[in-house]
Amino acid sequence: MSEEEEEIRYKPITIMELLTEMHSTITLMIDLAYSAVLFNDKDLAEEVSELEEKVEDLRTTLLMNTAIVVKDAVDAESMVGVMEVGGAADTISHAAADIADIVSIGLGIDPSILKAFTKTQERLIRVVIQAESILAGGILSELELETNIGVNVIAIRRGKALLLNPSSKEKLLQGDTIIARGSDVGVFELDKLAKGELKEIPKPKIEDGSVLS
Repeated sequence: MSEEEEEIRYKPITIMELLTEMHSTITLMIDLAYSAVLFNDKDLAEEVSELEEKVEDLRTTLLMNTAIVVKDAVDAESMVGVMEVGGAADTISHAAADIADIVSIGLGIDPSILKAFTKTQERLIRVVIQAESILAGGILSELELETNIGVNVIAIRRGKALLLNPSSKEKLLQGDTIIARGSDVGVFELDKLAKGELKEIPKPKIEDGSVLS
């Protein structure tokens, strides 16, 4: 076990914080797995696999924290529910990863099933911010991505760290992997912005065809 793994697993954190983070991570995994299959997106499927490892780390940390808390039989009984939640979360994360594997290993899915979801109004995207991107160094509130192109950044992966539901004050950095939710057009534009292929953030248009300043 590396020092980095030990630091992650032994990080002081309350049981409530752990459970909250596990819930948020699993919710994101399910959304990503669904979108990965729906849009045959291998990048999203890969992210699900990485998040599966994160949930396993969180479950290990949860077990260690509950072990520290338990002093007697009464404590043990009170912690049973917490440990069951951790086990259930781990099971759900594996199930989400199995769904994403449909894309990862190219199993494919029945076209009739995909057709039932063709009217979805939004999708997810996972993209890395390149050095030449105008997003690099930008603060979310100032970039106004949701207002301008209709996408909402729901997670940022920075190295091994994963920031869920980032604050509007969060600054995007070169090398960040961002996960965002939005329309087909919006995620397409975000992809171009992150890669540096689009040099300006498109402004929303109003009904008379003019652009909002």
